[in-house]
Amino acid sequence: MNTPKRRNTIQKKLVLDAVQSLKNHPTAEEVYRYILMTYKNISKGTVYRNLNMLVAEDVIKKVMVVDGADRFDHTITNHNHVKCENCGKVYDISSEAGDLEEKITSQDTEFLRKSGFTVSGYKIIFTGICPNCIKKCQ
Repeated sequence: MNTPKRRNTIQKKLVLDAVQSLKNHPTAEEVYRYILMTYKNISKGTVYRNLNMLVAEDVIKKVMVVDGADRFDHTITNHNHVKCENCGKVYDISSEAGDLEEKITSQDTEFLRKSGFTVSGYKIIFTGICPNCIKKCQ
């Protein structure tokens, strides 16, 4: 079944442009505040609705963060994230970090295979302290 394509609106473009410009996995609130700086006639509801629409259309990704607000990612290729436990920022994991990620996912996949699950995908969010926060604590 095909999902009907939704029309593009000024508000939808503003939301997409904000996520792409911020490039920092912004929350819906951060997207809203960013848009308000240049476009005063937008509501929070409009921002939330358009963020969810863009996720449904696979234009952006939603990064669900435990103990925090959902984040939105302009990079839609399959990748994982790391969240700083100190400042709360979310970062993409580069391919250099793949060894640890590969080891974890291969162990999990083996367990799931033995348990009878059919795995359709995975999402990993590592936690730790980012280099900026480490510098501030030294």
